[in-house]
Amino acid sequence: MATIRDIAKQSGYSISTVSRVLNNDQSLSVSDETREKIYEVAEKLNYRKKTVRKLVRNIAFLYWLTDKEELEDVYYKTMRIEIEKLAKSFNIELLTYKISDGIDKIPETIEGFIAVGIFSDKELARLRGITTNGVFIDLSPDPNYFDSVRPDLTQITKKAIDFFIEKGHKEIGFIGGTYPNPNTGKDEMDLRERVFRSYMLEKGLLNDKYIFCHRGFSVENGYQLMNTAIQKLGEQLPTAFFVAADPIAVGCLQALNEQRIEIPNRVSIISVNNISVTKYVSPPLTTFHIDIHEICKNALELLLERVQGKRKLVKTLLLGSELIIRKSTN
Repeated sequence: MATIRDIAKQSGYSISTVSRVLNNDQSLSVSDETREKIYEVAEKLNYRKKTVRKLVRNIAFLYWLTDKEELEDVYYKTMRIEIEKLAKSFNIELLTYKISDGIDKIPETIEGFIAVGIFSDKELARLRGITTNGVFIDLSPDPNYFDSVRPDLTQITKKAIDFFIEKGHKEIGFIGGTYPNPNTGKDEMDLRERVFRSYMLEKGLLNDKYIFCHRGFSVENGYQLMNTAIQKLGEQLPTAFFVAADPIAVGCLQALNEQRIEIPNRVSIISVNNISVTKYVSPPLTTFHIDIHEICKNALELLLERVQGKRKLVKTLLLGSELIIRKSTN
């Protein structure tokens, strides 16, 4: 088995320098040429091959969400923290840019980017003019040009409906949010709502009056939408709701509890994300677990395939999910 001494001897550098390079000591001041030489020898000698990672510089992290949007949906905050943590383990040097900075602040010298959020056609065109090495997380806004990793919301939505139907529900509603189209500013239907409508129609169970949506994915939005549903439908309230995201579902539970509508005996709820609070709300929420760690890890791996492996083929990766059954359904 190769040792640091072996690498030092073959590369021509001191044992101390080799050790610090292989352990990613950021305080060490050596040239890129030196680092590359040491990495090449380490790989040639099969030294800790699985853990040696070359430093990847000039990677932009485009976090295209406002502070308010992050505050309203912990899903994105968790994602941001996971990306930052994993970037360190992958030895990737991230340069973070927020939506408030603007797309023109992104330098043309970047080697690639990881992006979270909604981007306009103008912003996408700017990114295409800079690099092909880009990965979008949670959405696929430019699948012919950039990679993407996202949860398979189509299958999640269909699985939720199938679960309800198997439990005997025929009156199934949907509560969700809409997105502002970055090109027009108008509200745009979320994928979960589109799939819900088409799949329920296929099952012969679609009822438009059971669908309630409004811009945003906050707890307050869910609270207001469920109250609207209760006021409009009264005794005709569906026996089950598929809710687009956990924060919205938490608001829905609050509204139902205030109105003394029994969960799940009168109304069952299934949501998406499995954020930490879903275990502790009343009742604990049945929800699809989206593995944020796995999403972010795959995104960074795709980026490295582009930057280091020079892959040209565009990839779109859909990740499955697990339904965590708790007391909001029966």
